[in-house]
Amino acid sequence: MSMNLEETTQKVVALAEKKGGSIGKKIKFKFDEGVILLDDSSSPTQVSNEDEYADCTVKLSLSNFNKLMNGEMNAMGAFMMGKIKVEGDMGIATKLSNLF
Repeated sequence: MSMNLEETTQKVVALAEKKGGSIGKKIKFKFDEGVILLDDSSSPTQVSNEDEYADCTVKLSLSNFNKLMNGEMNAMGAFMMGKIKVEGDMGIATKLSNLF
């Protein structure tokens, strides 16, 4: 069963509560369905669906994002296969494994 944007956002909120502060920057996940903005530069970490500035933007499908969060997909492998595109600070993208 695939999760919609709202359900996925709630999952990111739960993750941020547990692992917030490990990146310290703003990351935007961009899907066809919309965006999830993870602002880890504030404490507590803020999660929203606002399409605003982020230090790093990660473009991928919503289903692949959920696979990443469930541990069904390796972020580096997905990046190498072109399933994930990164704009902005690549150093932040490499820290994403800290969240999942």
